[in-house]
Amino acid sequence: MYRESLLTSIFNSTFVRPAEFYLGGFYNMPDVQYYYVFLCFVYIITVLGNGFLLSVIYLVKTLHSPKYIIVFNLAFTDLCGSTALIPKLLDTFLFNRRYIVYEACLAYMFFVLLFLSIQSWTLVIMAYDRLIAICFPLRYHSIVTTKSVVVILLCCWMFVVGIMAIVAGFINRLSFCSSIEIKSFFCDHGPIYQLACNDKSYSYIMAAVGLIVMTCIPPFLIVSSYVCIAIALSRTISRQERIRALETCTSHLILVAIFFLPFVGTNIAVLTSYIHPNARIINSSLTNILPPLLNPIIYSLKTEEVRNAIKKLCRRGKMNKTAIKL
Repeated sequence: MYRESLLTSIFNSTFVRPAEFYLGGFYNMPDVQYYYVFLCFVYIITVLGNGFLLSVIYLVKTLHSPKYIIVFNLAFTDLCGSTALIPKLLDTFLFNRRYIVYEACLAYMFFVLLFLSIQSWTLVIMAYDRLIAICFPLRYHSIVTTKSVVVILLCCWMFVVGIMAIVAGFINRLSFCSSIEIKSFFCDHGPIYQLACNDKSYSYIMAAVGLIVMTCIPPFLIVSSYVCIAIALSRTISRQERIRALETCTSHLILVAIFFLPFVGTNIAVLTSYIHPNARIINSSLTNILPPLLNPIIYSLKTEEVRNAIKKLCRRGKMNKTAIKL
């Protein structure tokens, strides 16, 4: 049957493409269905949390500032990234629908990696915002404007979309002559191109480029920003000013730690030692799933402006109810 599908999937007599891929997922893991139920609850809370944060920022005009445009972008990306990954993951493994059409697999890979990369670079833009606010406080409102933030975000989106389009394009030029089993929980780039039977050097190069773009350059830029912030704060005489400035960075630092530390740690562990495939899949899936869950919680509870905005919405809702009754 597979050979027949190969014969029907030859493109221009050059590239051999399977009609479908098979997602391997976990191997002989007992009671794995409970993990999928856990992911279902995580997704529900992620949608509610990020949807609520997006609504608060949209409805409260005091949050229509450059800083919260960046936060809005992060919440939107978190929501889209979780939606791109978790529902299909649950459908694949909870209902045992492991075969996925070739074109759908490429789209799956594209969107999951796209939103993951955008999350990474949004954290860099947030670090830039904190850098200007602390190092150049008098010029902050003239440098970090709504227009400049929108331009930076659009450039970020176009850059990442371009990189991911090239990644998907090179995958589309590979031939798959033997195995169609992707040893991952989604259509991940590395496990896909490693199945190819023709020259996959371009895909290998793009894997390295993607790793640098997503997990090397952003942390380096964030650390560099905070080094500059630390130098600027060390020159500040007032201890209270230092504490106040650090408090404005707390939420961002927590987001950075939640996103990058597990991701970098998992990749280092994979490269330097043996990890059981099931453990690797759990680590990788939680690394993709937990940051979008925790980001809105951190910004809702840690940021005073958001708490005040929620209170304002609650008061507005009570006033509307009172007006209706009258």
